Amino acid sequence: MTFKELSIIEPVLKALLEKGYEIPTPIQEKAIPPVLNHRDILGLAQTGTGKTAAFAIPIIQHLHQEKNPRKGIKALILTPTRELAIQISECIHDYAKYTAIRHTVIFGGVKQQAQTNALRKGVDILVATPGRLLDLMTQGFIPLDTIQHFVLDEADRMLDMGFIHDIKRILPKLPKQKQTLFFSATMPAAIATLSRSILHNPVRVEVSPASSVVDTIRQNVYFVEKQEKKDLLIHLLKRQQPQSVLVFSRTKHGADKIARILCKAGIGSQAIHGNKSQNARQNALTDFKSNKISVLIATDIAARGIDINQLELVINYDLPDIPETYVHRIGRTGRAGNTGMALSFCSQDEQPLLKDIQKLIGKNLPVLPLSA
Repeated sequence: MTFKELSIIEPVLKALLEKGYEIPTPIQEKAIPPVLNHRDILGLAQTGTGKTAAFAIPIIQHLHQEKNPRKGIKALILTPTRELAIQISECIHDYAKYTAIRHTVIFGGVKQQAQTNALRKGVDILVATPGRLLDLMTQGFIPLDTIQHFVLDEADRMLDMGFIHDIKRILPKLPKQKQTLFFSATMPAAIATLSRSILHNPVRVEVSPASSVVDTIRQNVYFVEKQEKKDLLIHLLKRQQPQSVLVFSRTKHGADKIARILCKAGIGSQAIHGNKSQNARQNALTDFKSNKISVLIATDIAARGIDINQLELVINYDLPDIPETYVHRIGRTGRAGNTGMALSFCSQDEQPLLKDIQKLIGKNLPVLPLSA
């Protein structure tokens, strides 16, 4: 099946083809037709399955085909992190390239003037994080009475990050008559209750859980002492010379230390973590995506929302304490039909963590010799 067979209109189809998108992912194939038919959606999907296009494309199509559009914000996309909000906004920019649809993105951690200036000019689609949305609503910059499409993305992560109370403050401000698209990777009790309260006769769309996604990624482990990890990392990066590598560190201090070591070895790299300013984090992401640097070192919190289709390699410099985190980490490679590779460094004290990971994914990771 192609996007054309999903009844995607010409302006959007042209933009998709320019980006090299011809065949929809499973969630796009399942979700786009009911969204085009104005149905509510309950989507169960991990990051990296293509769900942004699954909701953005039909919303853009609806708005483009409106005959007598009203003024005001017509679609609100709510997402938990700044990075994810920016990436969704970039996708909308790409998909709506040949339409007159206006959009903007708002998030905290930066001055609000540029965001309020964009809102004053008028937007059709607003991508937002909960805190900044509530702040600008309180200041009178954002009325929600014209919303026709509401997307709640990564609902379970909203719960994990403590945003559910913010969501519950926002919901009553939305019109009762609207289309609601609800996406979550998991369905804990609080999220299931929330979904039932805001969805009307939804179509349930589900794609494979992350544990099956990792089967498509080549995974290996090196047994290496803690003090020798830095030498192994430099050796691998200099020998393989990959274009894009995401290295995971357990701590912010560790991420900074790895970046310093790599830069000293002549390998372009930057670290992103919670102690970095939003601008510094965004600049590092931009440099990484544009291949100005080949290595990005991140903590798990800072890496949330990083979505890079052509990511060649994920390296677990430190193994995560929670085995599910391993699945989320390595799931950032091997996307959109590309091959992916994940390498893990395991020191003696991390061997119990490796056992937990192998138990979760149902297989033992092949061990590579240190000379490989």
